[in-house]
Amino acid sequence: VQLQAFGGGLVQAGGCLRLSCAASGRTAGYVMGWFRQAPGKEREWLTSITWSGSTYYADSVKGRFTISRDNDKNTVYLQMNSLKPEDTAVYYCVAEFTARDLRLAPRYWGQGTQVTVSS
Repeated sequence: VQLQAFGGGLVQAGGCLRLSCAASGRTAGYVMGWFRQAPGKEREWLTSITWSGSTYYADSVKGRFTISRDNDKNTVYLQMNSLKPEDTAVYYCVAEFTARDLRLAPRYWGQGTQVTVSS
């Protein structure tokens, strides 16, 4: 499985961004998700979506971020609204076969895309 994330950039606080992640390889049935890592902090799980569309969110982004996927296009999206300066981080697309393993130690990682939220 190969993952490539797109869509990062600079946005003002309160603004929005949409990240995309294109997956290739044998992705059928995989859980997809997003992590982020801010400077000086550990990587943080944000959200997951199963093949059938069930979604899970960390408290830090619940109500502001929305994950979705298009299985026909092998693409997962992260719509980020009401962005805050503390959302500044490198965002990584991830994939794993189970939701539990994705949250703990996803096997497949994309290259990361920088999101910067100015105050």
